[in-house]
Amino acid sequence: MGDGYAPRILVVDLSTETIETLDTEDYKEWGGGVGMGAKLFWDLCEDKTVGGFDPGNVITLGGGAFSGTPVPSAARTAVTGIGPQGHPTEWFTSSNFGGRFSAMLKYAGWQMVAVKGKAEKPVWIDIRNDEVSIRDASESGDGLWGLDAHETQRVINKIHEADGTWRSYGESRDSGRTTQNPAIVTIGLAGENMTHIASLTHDGGAGAGQGGFGGVFGSKNLKAISVIGTGSVEVADAAELLSARLWAADNYGYQPNDVKAFPISITGMPFSGIPSSGTAFGTASRPEGCMNCHRSCHGVRNARGLGNGSHCYDTQIYQTPEMTATGKITVDTQGRLADLLQGYSINALMLDTVGYWLGQLHKKGLVGPGNVVDTDIFEKYTFGTYEWAAEMLARMAEKREIGELMSQGPARAAEKLGRLEEDVKSGDLPLQEWGWPHHYDGRTEAEWGLASLLGSRDSNAHDFNWICMWTVTLHTLYGAPMPVEAAKMAEIIGGKLAPYNDPMMIDYSDDGVYSESMAKLVSWYVAYYHYYKNSMGLCDWAYADFVNPNTEDKAGLTGIAEPRYVKGVTGREEPMEDGIKRGTRIWNLHRAIFILQGRHRDQEVYGQYMYEVPSLPVPGYMLMSSPNVLPVYENGEWSYKMVAGRVVDAARLEEWKSLYFEFEGWDPATGWPRRDTLESMDMKFVADELEKAGKLGA
Repeated sequence: MGDGYAPRILVVDLSTETIETLDTEDYKEWGGGVGMGAKLFWDLCEDKTVGGFDPGNVITLGGGAFSGTPVPSAARTAVTGIGPQGHPTEWFTSSNFGGRFSAMLKYAGWQMVAVKGKAEKPVWIDIRNDEVSIRDASESGDGLWGLDAHETQRVINKIHEADGTWRSYGESRDSGRTTQNPAIVTIGLAGENMTHIASLTHDGGAGAGQGGFGGVFGSKNLKAISVIGTGSVEVADAAELLSARLWAADNYGYQPNDVKAFPISITGMPFSGIPSSGTAFGTASRPEGCMNCHRSCHGVRNARGLGNGSHCYDTQIYQTPEMTATGKITVDTQGRLADLLQGYSINALMLDTVGYWLGQLHKKGLVGPGNVVDTDIFEKYTFGTYEWAAEMLARMAEKREIGELMSQGPARAAEKLGRLEEDVKSGDLPLQEWGWPHHYDGRTEAEWGLASLLGSRDSNAHDFNWICMWTVTLHTLYGAPMPVEAAKMAEIIGGKLAPYNDPMMIDYSDDGVYSESMAKLVSWYVAYYHYYKNSMGLCDWAYADFVNPNTEDKAGLTGIAEPRYVKGVTGREEPMEDGIKRGTRIWNLHRAIFILQGRHRDQEVYGQYMYEVPSLPVPGYMLMSSPNVLPVYENGEWSYKMVAGRVVDAARLEEWKSLYFEFEGWDPATGWPRRDTLESMDMKFVADELEKAGKLGA
């Protein structure tokens, strides 16, 4: 009987050109993905204080127990390592992407792949079932270095002779046959040039955008990892797992012959979401999705062939008011830009943030040849046009002219210009935490901001964002009746937040965001996404599913489905609260790595504009301003209330941090975990290492 895991972990040392195999059994307790990745990093990285581009950095890729099985919407690949994007410290961090890679890796017999060292010349890793080779990617070899991410994949497919017909891997009759293309994760020019803003690209538009891991590939002279597998994944109880999938789809998913939705819906609604062509760049399209997904939310396989595979923010870059006012940025040009940034392997948020910031400085007369920002791009190209954005992408990827500065990310660029403090304080450069661009707003959606602040990156987990903010805000704006009243929402969601089961956890009132209930919410939130999503492999665009239009009581499948999936795949009887405990354990391991890198609670502060510039109740750049209608508990009653206009209260935030650290069993004075906390999670090895470094919580 299987348990969903592939038997081996692949470790490739590019410095010595050696390949090592580890036993997955030794790492199963970490789930997979960021859990296994963090433990592999802990074991393999000799000096955890090095920078992201240092050969000593260890980068891991892989999925969890759910990957490659019938678990719906569970095709994520997690990437971990020291990410060069963070500022001022290049923190250990993670990113992830969908598509086929994690499943194909398991079909080849590998649960995870870890890469360390640096090759002497450009290489790529070619995995064909149990055969692994480090191949020459230079011009004298396979000629991959210098190609964009899309062309790289086409060349590797030709090397595999992947043309949609049957082919065999291995010499024996039963060695395996397939019609599939290999699953490839690669970099373009931005990665090769070791920019801090480079992403990883897989297939058409799946990619690990945040963290700068494309630059890590480049620093290792690693162009791509390709994997093809002809095996399978054995689960504990196939009948139970298939039953769970059908139960979930029949009771909670969309039904083509009986579509149910809330009066105002968005394509990102969780498990019940309907396949959409909303990001199809204005042309006829069909839904497309990741392996084993029932939702196919990537509705961008379109007739014009622009931006195929791109999704979410990749399709919406370069949309400040000044840009869209030109009338020259259309859905068509957005698709062209999406293809460019995927080919270069550039993080979509970076072009947008750089564009907004430079636009603000340009209005102040600070940009131009010989000026504070010394560049000719505004003279040669019209800001707000496709040509300006395409040229900026090229300069960033090539590290040319203004692009050399911006390729380091906006925080480092502003620091070199001597403008970081001033522009972050005013909000002209909206970096919410750790030099990461403002995404969702910690002034209003407190759990999003707090989890990001306590972690190493924008959390980018939409569990409460979909239902508590987007659904409520849009229904308010359009005057539509709410799917459920606020008290009912608190009851439904609170009942799914084991082990706390506290309705007060979604109180976003002015007092609620600094309460013990918010400490519980942040703790649950980070544990859920560290385990069920980023380790086991569930997709953020389908889970958590709290409130669902397809059920009579409007209660979603979260809290019921996850334990069923775990049982069907691994055979473990694991109630939801036990899964949350596993996630908390992974969170503590991540925290310990941050601490070895130098983390202290005093560093955990927002960008200054968060304390001084109120969020506005009108649409604006990067969700910095939005009505943000959320559930609140005030005067003994639940209601929905617009909470825009708030700033973060610095003193109350510091008090809340102390409260949260005590809740997690960490030292409030430092934010460092205590020995008894770590040992209660069977992490004595972590406590010993922290104590040796003089960084164990008192």
